[in-house]
Amino acid sequence: MISPDDFAFFQRFLKQRSGLVLGEDKGYLLEARLLPIANTFGVSNLGALAERLRRPGATALEEAIVDAMTTNESSFFRDKTPFEAFRALMLPTLLRKRSVDQPIRIWCAAASSGQEPYSLAILLREEAAAIAGRKVEIVATDLSQEMLKRARAGLYSQFEVQRGMPVQLLLKYFKKQGDDWQIAPELRQMVHFRSLNLLSNFSALGAFDIVFCRNVLIYFDLATKADILSRIAKNLKPDGYLVLGGAETVVGVTTSFAPVAQQRSLYSLTQGQAPRAVAAA
Repeated sequence: MISPDDFAFFQRFLKQRSGLVLGEDKGYLLEARLLPIANTFGVSNLGALAERLRRPGATALEEAIVDAMTTNESSFFRDKTPFEAFRALMLPTLLRKRSVDQPIRIWCAAASSGQEPYSLAILLREEAAAIAGRKVEIVATDLSQEMLKRARAGLYSQFEVQRGMPVQLLLKYFKKQGDDWQIAPELRQMVHFRSLNLLSNFSALGAFDIVFCRNVLIYFDLATKADILSRIAKNLKPDGYLVLGGAETVVGVTTSFAPVAQQRSLYSLTQGQAPRAVAAA
């Protein structure tokens, strides 16, 4: 059983490093995720792990704990609706509005093990005739170094490819590698993976036409959500799109975005208004 002081220490550490808000009722989660880390680093319990984490120079341990505690659940074409909106609404609209020499830029802001950006890459391949050689760039970022390593490899288990990937697309864009499936090299080349903490300054990424930021804001407190959304607004082109997770909303968080009519989890910039957060920091 972890002591209240050590639990509070892990709460502060995770909030500062990743934005994750760990509720008082999540002691079981902390133990389930961090006891294997404790064993790896040669300590027997979470109290000893907290003591090790307090020491200077514990960079490897810090990264391991953040990786273990940040949720990395993902699947291909997860929730379907955002990808249907991408193919039927977002992409055709942007292709009409942009000149042929103007690249379309997409940011997957919590890419995890890569299923989301690769799903988009597959759809872009399927729409190659409509795109007609135009440049489309996918930037995929994540805090977890382990997830980024997996994403760059593009290697997935049978279970992972069965979750959401239509069989015809699996056979078309993946190659069997032993018991696993590897996505085609030309699709891996379409996605640029980068390490990024959403709590840090990401203005250097530049302007995007579409931002997917799904199923990550739910783990932050209101002030952190407001800050991240306000900064995303500054990186989004005036007629661009923001895609959130099904359990996420901008309502009561920021006035920078407004829902797109008849589209679930899809938002556009509030016209004529500078980005502003509702929640006070």
